[in-house]
Amino acid sequence: MYNPTVARLTYRALLGRRRALILFLLPGMLLLIAAAVRAFNGADDQVAADVLGGFALATMVPLIGVIAGTGAIGPEIDDGSIVYLLSKPVKRSAIIFTKLIVAIAVTMVFSAVPTFIAGFILNGNGQQVAVAYTVAALVASIAYSALFLLLGTISRHAVVIGLVYALVWEALFGSLIEGARTLSVQQWALALAEKVTGDGLITSEVGLTTAVVLLSAVTIVATWFAGFKLRTLKLAGEE
Repeated sequence: MYNPTVARLTYRALLGRRRALILFLLPGMLLLIAAAVRAFNGADDQVAADVLGGFALATMVPLIGVIAGTGAIGPEIDDGSIVYLLSKPVKRSAIIFTKLIVAIAVTMVFSAVPTFIAGFILNGNGQQVAVAYTVAALVASIAYSALFLLLGTISRHAVVIGLVYALVWEALFGSLIEGARTLSVQQWALALAEKVTGDGLITSEVGLTTAVVLLSAVTIVATWFAGFKLRTLKLAGEE
């Protein structure tokens, strides 16, 4: 299912263009914020949780997911170069699976790793805050990558839709409207972070079992549907 050639082309598309600047910019901002907070406020577990939850998980992870997920396939569909790839003897399900793996890897590296480092800067991983939010970033990376890869497959406006979801639904509605929190990847990921700390420092609106089921279901369904849409894409209909 994993095709090295497709993976290499996808990595090149994600890391060799201007979007790579944003991939580096967001983690850099997180580390600068963490260093400034530690310098002015000292080590504080609650402050560390607030920074990692408010910026890393609520903003940085979904935005990087948008960049990696939509960028893994969207530009190829938009400019028509996907036709070249689809004309090769490679299963379309393998194309989607490979691009998903690449998107997940990129999202994890640029979100989970800086989250872990920022957690140590903020409070030295006191009460396992750094580990908890790193786990949350890792699982959220998988779900976001699948969702935004699907968007890149079905819509030419995937980036805009992804940004609306990440910034409006997750960051705004998810923090203000109780019902919206249940349908939030961020809250599902927080359920696992809550399990790691286990002392009330991190809380989620969703139970652990429900979160695991929803994260798995969204990832599987989004990946399957993206593969289905790519399989039904006709070469003759491409621009």
